[in-house]
Amino acid sequence: MSGWLLILALLVLGGVLSTLGDRLGSRVGKARLSLFQMRPRRTAVLITVLTGSVISAVSLGLMLLVSERLRVGLFELDKLETRLQTSRSNLATSEAKRKQAEKEQARFQGQLNQSEARLVTLRGSLAPLLAQRRQLEAERSRLGRDLQVRDAEIRSNERDLAQVRSQIAAGTKELKDLETNLIAFRRGDVVISSGQILASAKVKLEQPSQAKSVVTALLQQANLNAFRRVLPGQNADRQILLVPRSDIAKLEEMLAKPGSWVVSLISAANVLRGERQVLAFPDLRPNRPVIKAGEVLASTILEGDLSNPEAINRRLNLLLAAAYARAQRQGTVADGLQVDPAAVRQLSSELSERPRGLVVALSAVAVQSADTPDPIAVELRWDRDGDLQKGGARGNLR
Repeated sequence: MSGWLLILALLVLGGVLSTLGDRLGSRVGKARLSLFQMRPRRTAVLITVLTGSVISAVSLGLMLLVSERLRVGLFELDKLETRLQTSRSNLATSEAKRKQAEKEQARFQGQLNQSEARLVTLRGSLAPLLAQRRQLEAERSRLGRDLQVRDAEIRSNERDLAQVRSQIAAGTKELKDLETNLIAFRRGDVVISSGQILASAKVKLEQPSQAKSVVTALLQQANLNAFRRVLPGQNADRQILLVPRSDIAKLEEMLAKPGSWVVSLISAANVLRGERQVLAFPDLRPNRPVIKAGEVLASTILEGDLSNPEAINRRLNLLLAAAYARAQRQGTVADGLQVDPAAVRQLSSELSERPRGLVVALSAVAVQSADTPDPIAVELRWDRDGDLQKGGARGNLR
């Protein structure tokens, strides 16, 4: 029943009951009836009051009978208000959780973006090595037709080819490891990545018998470093580093030979926090110069319309990453570069405040010469209007 029909029915019913009450009161008054030993006039008034009460009760009952909203509002209003308050509280809690989840997602997205940038850099670095390998293989085939005359040259090229293949294999393995890391970052806390150096030392033995003690000390140091990363806060009272005995024996045999060597223990796989074993393998290479002082390791061009500080910092980080990749290809085993964070911040500030439209050439330059295991100190320089201006050097950026 619509609201208008309900109001009309109440008006009609009220009029009818009022008329009946009035007539009933008149008749009672004329008949001079008496209830509860009251006077006839008071009895008539009582009948009129009762009739009015009946009108109100019937009107309210009819409204409650035909209007579900009225029944709900009259009898369940308090419950509805309580449920509404609870729903608002739950909504506020859910909104807070949603914002926290968005922050966590943004943080992991940043880590994924860094790994993907490293992945792109490695893929770009791998292409020239593959081209160089094809070139060396073609050269070896040509020299094979005149083996007796060019035997010495063939052996030299084979050594170069083996080195290139080793670099390609290392780059391919690192590329696969980075792809695995993208999945591992989504699954857990990677504390040691595949190919990461756990311990390294430059060794030149005076006597071959010293090889065993040197290898033992290096294994102990690598185990301690791995233990601190995988099980932080626990006492390093057991061996979690696993290295094949055959590799250790071969390493001791190679170290006993004359010469200056760089020996490293490298993680064979990604390791999550809390794991109980770390697989590793040894790497032995001759100690040699790999970086010259003043050598340009990487360079880039900063466009004239690029002045946002965050974008400039990303470009500087990519420049440093390219420099480190170049140093690795040349044979360094250093863990990251050494740069001056304050100088990098100063350079970033100067670049962001430069005149709009000014194109700048940036380069990462080695500060000093370095052998295979030595740290690589780098400074960032920028060239404006033909003048080479310095803007960075040492600290630790990985």
